[in-house]
Formats: sequence, C-alpha cells, structure tokens
Amino acid sequence: MAKKPTSKTQATSPQGEFWDQRYSESGFAFGEAPNAWLAAQRSRFKVGQRALVPGDGEGRNGVWLAELGLNVTTVDASRIGVHKANLLAAERGVTIDAHVADLNLWDWPVDTFDVIAAIYLHFPSDLRAEMHFRMLQALKPGGVLILEGYSLRQLVFRAGGSVGGPSDPDMLFEPEDIAEDFDTAEIEYLDEDRVTLAEGKRHRGASSVVRLIAHRPDDDDDEEEPEDEGT
Repeated sequence: MAKKPTSKTQATSPQGEFWDQRYSESGFAFGEAPNAWLAAQRSRFKVGQRALVPGDGEGRNGVWLAELGLNVTTVDASRIGVHKANLLAAERGVTIDAHVADLNLWDWPVDTFDVIAAIYLHFPSDLRAEMHFRMLQALKPGGVLILEGYSLRQLVFRAGGSVGGPSDPDMLFEPEDIAEDFDTAEIEYLDEDRVTLAEGKRHRGASSVVRLIAHRPDDDDDEEEPEDEGT
C-alpha cells in the first residue's frame, strides 16, 4: 500500500497560475510516460540514489524515477501539477517529495542529489545561467545532470505544425548557451538533435532539442597538486 503523498507549498506565482490553467485540463498534458531521453539513461540509476526533478509538472519523470527505487524530490510552480503528480505516484505505488515553488525563489539544496533531471525546463535568458548553476551545485560531487530542452530552431517546427516549446525566442537555447552555463561541469554529451515527439498533447511532431549529460566534478578534481618542496 502506497504511503500518503507529501507536498510542500509556496505562494502561487504568475508562472504557477499559467501552468495551473494548462494542468487543469483533463488527462496529462505531456503524457504519463517518462521523457525518452531520460528513460534512455536508465542504466545510470541505482536504487537509493537521491534525485531532483525541477519543473516536473504533472510528475511523469519523477514518478518514473521513484518506480526505479530512487528517492525523488520534485519542484513545480503549479499546485494543480503537483497534486496530479502526487495522484500519479499513489496510483503507481510510490511516493515523491513534491514541492510547490517558483524555482527562482526556492531554497536550492547544495551537494545533495545523485541525479538531476531538467526536462523541458525553460527560463528567460537573464535567469537561465543562474538556474543552471544552482542545479549543478545541488548535485553531489560526481552526480549527473540530464537535460533536454527546445532549441531556437523549434520555432521553425512550430510554424510547420509541430506542438511544443515556448513561442518566445528568449526562452529557447542553443548548445553553445548550455556549454557556457555548464562550463565548470564535466560534459559527457551535448548536442542539438532532431526528434519526433509524442508526449501527450503538448509535445508532438518533429522537434529540435538540445540534449546534455553533465557531471559535477569530484571535489578532488578541483584541488591543485601540491608542489614539490625540492631540496
């Protein structure tokens, strides 16, 4: 029997109100299955690891990680989204530590998580680098960050009938932007890929995405080698 779902609540933000409207629709806006890029990394995950899923919406990615045995914290600005995430977790027989919060105001932990999944989490350009820095700092040394989001070229696909992504170019990013944001990380993979999405009714059709796998360097890697004193 599933434990009672938990959630922590912050005052609703304008961003939360926007997503409350989206998530008040019937069904799950982005489906109930995990994002394909995240699911492709399954072999990296181990039972008991701590995972953070910022901007998890209705919970599809956080709940899936919890089903794998990870201890999952999720954060989203939408009260309705978090409520639906808790319902999905209970239906699947798992629990998530779900928070309602604006990520720009949330008290980000440091040195805490083994895994962070940032899936279609878009910020204005003047805020994006700071949010990505906080994500990297929230990882334990050696932890992995998995990111997927829309590139600027998604606007072309939207014009052609695909569904998904911000309409504001300032909310989109290029691989070069992500490389700059994570310049202190160890980047395992970073590229712009063309994919065909079928994630609920909000992510559909040919799409252009930026994908990243990055690791927070181990503390030992940051330490300089001691100089020989000589004789």
